[in-house]
Amino acid sequence: MQRCFTTFPDRWPGVGLLILRVTQAFVLLRQVVHEWHEILPPGTTSLFCLELGCAGLLLCGLWTPLTMGLITLVEFALFISAHDGAHLLTGTLGLVILMLGPGVWSIDSRLFGRRRIDVDVLRHPF
Repeated sequence: MQRCFTTFPDRWPGVGLLILRVTQAFVLLRQVVHEWHEILPPGTTSLFCLELGCAGLLLCGLWTPLTMGLITLVEFALFISAHDGAHLLTGTLGLVILMLGPGVWSIDSRLFGRRRIDVDVLRHPF
């Protein structure tokens, strides 16, 4: 599973990725809530439900590559059908997060990050 992720940057790059992930999740939530009340073309309701679930996973930082891949595909599909620039921007930011990875402050980092193993060498007196 380690190969699915880029490195898990910490310090300022990690904070930047955390801010980017949280912002993307809230933008997705806002889009879903805003567009849910409009007249929806057939098939977009399932896309919005998928976006809602992916936004929750993104907020936690769980399964980030899969989540961002799905969000990017859904947003580009919505952009093609609606020609709305907000979907293009959200899809592009999803692609950026997909390429950069989740960062150190995510559940993915805890589950799949590199671990340091210290081996205590026992010394026998001779």
